[in-house]
Amino acid sequence: MTISRRDLLLGATGLAAAGTVASPGQVFAQAAGAPKYTPEPGATLRLLRWAPFVKGDDEAWLANTKKFSDATGVQVRVDKESWEDIRPKAAVAANVGSGPDLMLVWFDDPFQYPEKLLDVTDIATDLGNRFGGWYEGPKGYGQTKDGKFVALPLATIGNGLVWRQSVIEKAGFKDMPTDTKGFLELCQALAKNNLPRAGFAMGNAVGDGNNFAHWIVWSHGGQMVDESGKVVINSPETIAALNYARELYKTFIPGTEGWLDINNNRAWLAGEVGVTANGVSIYYSTKNEARFKEIADDTRSSILPVGPVGKPIELHQTTSAIIFRHTKFPNAARAYLQFMYDKPQMDAWIGGSSAYCCPALKGFIDNPVWNADPVHKPYARASETLRPNGYAGPLGFASAATMADYVMVNMVAEAATGQRTPEEAAKRAETRANRVYKV
Repeated sequence: MTISRRDLLLGATGLAAAGTVASPGQVFAQAAGAPKYTPEPGATLRLLRWAPFVKGDDEAWLANTKKFSDATGVQVRVDKESWEDIRPKAAVAANVGSGPDLMLVWFDDPFQYPEKLLDVTDIATDLGNRFGGWYEGPKGYGQTKDGKFVALPLATIGNGLVWRQSVIEKAGFKDMPTDTKGFLELCQALAKNNLPRAGFAMGNAVGDGNNFAHWIVWSHGGQMVDESGKVVINSPETIAALNYARELYKTFIPGTEGWLDINNNRAWLAGEVGVTANGVSIYYSTKNEARFKEIADDTRSSILPVGPVGKPIELHQTTSAIIFRHTKFPNAARAYLQFMYDKPQMDAWIGGSSAYCCPALKGFIDNPVWNADPVHKPYARASETLRPNGYAGPLGFASAATMADYVMVNMVAEAATGQRTPEEAAKRAETRANRVYKV
């Protein structure tokens, strides 16, 4: 059975939180001391964002947008594209100089075309001052090394380990192992006992593929570059990570090398996998449908296992809002983001997202949604624990281009599936990364 992102249902807690959106017609009052932007006469805007996995995210975002339009008269058209299509469409809009006025984009993609984006430093500074500051991980995706914000960090879409408790118990495990050694043993036991296996995306999946591949490498001490930006991916630590990935892959459900972000959701609903990694959306794909009640009641979550480095290492999907310089209505666009990032709107959106979107601003983490369900708990720490994809070097064009080219994902997939030896895969990744990291 195929379940689209738009089909996934909102949890009851999200509906309750989304219901806090203020009534239409409320006066749009900018905070005292905040930058003042008055929309241009006759302004209209178009926002392009990623297609939501959780219905309440979409509903709350549209409700907040309507609230802005009712207060200002600025009509905002919100279009949605698949996750994989956001990156190329943003690049085309930036380079051609036409298309949407604003976009919600991924990771450090804004650093691929910073000169095509409006400076939003004043808004970012004001928001940080009023709402407890930015979490460092998400902040790095909006702020250039010279301190200028070319994007407003919006949220961290937490990635967590998700499993069916009854399945791991049948494999002889009362609890989910917290280290990579024990986790491999669990996955081997699932395969040996013909139980629903593990399955992790290893295709060019913007979220799941990147999150899984970076965790594998980082948890063993590997990294794409060092602090200076020198490519160091071809290391003993990386080889150890790729050997681990090869053993883990042997336990997977067939076909994961081609999985994109939707595939593990489908396998989960079909009962084909008992362990995977995903945002909390995978839980909400089952929670409100009677036919999936058994899976929902059986679902547990945690952070990903700790590897030889001895501490949790996590990459999470991050999204930021950008305004293109080609917009005809820059003041309206700035005013829209100011409004959407203000606390009443952010509280409604975070709650409506049912723990799917962890805020980039510390002042919004007090949302009651994080305590509304035990499955939510691991996702509450996503913005705090996020390690940027360009670790350990600075974020910028090179890190964005390396991510966009799926260098880390392809390396892990090649080694895991046996397409290349770990040594060959690491060497190829080194060559590819060196094309953009010119240090």
